[in-house]
Amino acid sequence: MKGGDITAPKGAPYPGTAESPELRSALIRKIYVVLCLQFLLTAVVAAVVVKVPAIPHFFLSTHAGLGLYMFILIFPFIDKTTLSTIVHALTTVAFLSLTAYTFWAASRGHDFSFLGPFLFASLIVLLVFGFIQILFPLGKLSHMIYGALAALIFSGYIVHDTDNIIKCYTYDEYVWAAVSLYIDIINLFMALLNLFSAADS
Repeated sequence: MKGGDITAPKGAPYPGTAESPELRSALIRKIYVVLCLQFLLTAVVAAVVVKVPAIPHFFLSTHAGLGLYMFILIFPFIDKTTLSTIVHALTTVAFLSLTAYTFWAASRGHDFSFLGPFLFASLIVLLVFGFIQILFPLGKLSHMIYGALAALIFSGYIVHDTDNIIKCYTYDEYVWAAVSLYIDIINLFMALLNLFSAADS
């Protein structure tokens, strides 16, 4: 796709987009603002749970499923160990680097849509691997392999979903786009935490 997409509007910064550059830039800004608000809300919920111990007790004792879900969402912000700090930093650096690379590559006409089927198949393999681990625990090495594979897969999803944000999502789909990226980042964090926890144990 060298030389860009001839069907793209004149002056479009990202070949392959169908709208005007101004509309696409506004959409991208809107998506990342929503993403920042999601993480801000997550941090606020975590802070409230940390300061009011009765809240997690309430969820865990009355609605076990909801409590577990809330715990998974806020765990990265509750854990104050050095390991958690390192994983936070690595996740941030990985996300920013992958995002910057995807925007740079997209502006030169590269397309990452081909990653979709490979990432989906890899995710299915990862789920099966995780299920096997539950039934037949394979030890520390298998946890490290699982964490490393998951980190690679969700890094790929960050690139793929960022490429979709640049080229595919319509202006009305900004919430879904932000949620997709949010889930990718959380999963990348959990994968790295799993990897380093297994290595540290």
